Amino acid sequence: MALPYLMWVAGEERKGRAELIPVEDPATGEIFAHCHAASEEDVQDTVALAQAAFKSGLWSRESRHRRADVLDKAATLLEAELPQLIALEVRQTGRAVREMKAQVPSLVRWLKYYAALLRVEERPLLPTTGKLHNFVDRVPLGVVVQITPFNHPLLIAVKKIAPALAAGNSVIVKPSELTPLTTLKLGEILKAAGVPDGVFNVLPGYGALTGKALVQHPLVRKVDVTGGTEAGRAIGAIAGGNLARYTAELGGKAPLIVFANADLHLAVNGIAFGSFIASGQTCIASTRIIVDNKVYGALVALLKTKTEFIASRMGAPENPDSMMGPLISARQLGNVEALVDEAVSTGWASVVTGGKRMTGTSDLDGTDFSKGYFYEPTVLVDNPIHKRVRETTLWRKEAFGPVIVVVGFDTEDEAVELANDSEFGLGAGIWTQDLSQAFRVSERIDAGITWVNTHHRNDPSSPWGGSKSSSGLGVENGVEAYQAYTTAKSTIINYASTEEALATDDWFRDTPGTVRYG
Repeated sequence: MALPYLMWVAGEERKGRAELIPVEDPATGEIFAHCHAASEEDVQDTVALAQAAFKSGLWSRESRHRRADVLDKAATLLEAELPQLIALEVRQTGRAVREMKAQVPSLVRWLKYYAALLRVEERPLLPTTGKLHNFVDRVPLGVVVQITPFNHPLLIAVKKIAPALAAGNSVIVKPSELTPLTTLKLGEILKAAGVPDGVFNVLPGYGALTGKALVQHPLVRKVDVTGGTEAGRAIGAIAGGNLARYTAELGGKAPLIVFANADLHLAVNGIAFGSFIASGQTCIASTRIIVDNKVYGALVALLKTKTEFIASRMGAPENPDSMMGPLISARQLGNVEALVDEAVSTGWASVVTGGKRMTGTSDLDGTDFSKGYFYEPTVLVDNPIHKRVRETTLWRKEAFGPVIVVVGFDTEDEAVELANDSEFGLGAGIWTQDLSQAFRVSERIDAGITWVNTHHRNDPSSPWGGSKSSSGLGVENGVEAYQAYTTAKSTIINYASTEEALATDDWFRDTPGTVRYG
């Protein structure tokens, strides 16, 4: 058996003192690797080392131009490692290699963006009253903890790491226990780029042990998590007890509205991408498709054809011709099966295509689907007799699988009401050729991100976060993410002459006259 993957602490690989984590290939059910996990003692040691690195000033007080150079070099080194990172990402997530070849190379944009931001950020000079020069710096917080999910291990890690390092913090990442391997590879890359030892650390482990120990540590000044809503609330409660900063990108149940004037072929392509990329395991998956009744039948027919084509092109994730991979685990497969079965068994939803676990072998490459956690890309529609699909758990709960529900509407107001009928408010989509309608409806959709005639666009400069509490707090990306990893330091310099200061600033003098206050 291959040697277990080690933790990354203070610039080197280290063994963990907790139980080894088995890492499974979701396409085959095979345990293909093991990974060291951090115990509570490992957490204590790592936080102490990260705090010492922060206090040393080697990174926290390094010039912004030097930090920018290091981030740029990290981007270059990351590019050189792309083939190995992509292969490992495919193996641990089960996602199709065609997806990873598109996603993983994009990570360098985050490193380059925050490097550029450091070089162009301006120091505000405030219009204070009197002969005062008041400027504001953004200074790092200290030790920050980042908890990342299984669905986009490298992407979400780099989205968080780049602004945190740019700001000068010491970073500890706890990746998902399901997919910890590629995040560990970042340690050597960042060290080679010039990040000092102790400034970047990766502690694999389970949430109940490693994650909890990290989040409740009193020296941790910020916690940044991407995950489910329930976990986000629990983590936030602990972080709040320490008055630590908190950012959380949590659940989603994205609506996608198709108006009658939309190009239906473009809309179907957008729905398929928004719904089935990563096998539907994304927080902004377009799971609720809301269609003008005038084109409802035509759109469902096109969507059925597209979905069945995707299913026919499923195979081994490493096959470049395979279009969709398995779900991450047996547990996740069971969750999706239960949600679909409930919606269909009640009679409140009808299956257009899909709706069950995949068995047998792939027509594409002979992959044995029964060994992995493959689920058919699935389209359900509201039962026209009952019209109660909105009462199903599937309509309400984040499925995190390749399952969508299609409902019809007659008026724009009805479409907006259906779209906002959710506790979540992360992403949303609108498909229309009417520009006025696009502006009008996007203003009424309660979501942090709204795409028009596209879906799942993600740029380092574009804020990414929810508008409702079940979808989280704060945002990733952009200047906002960088500033969230800093605190404002205001410096006020009095440049009045000595004579002026003596005349106006002696509050307790024994002669009459005007003195300043504030």
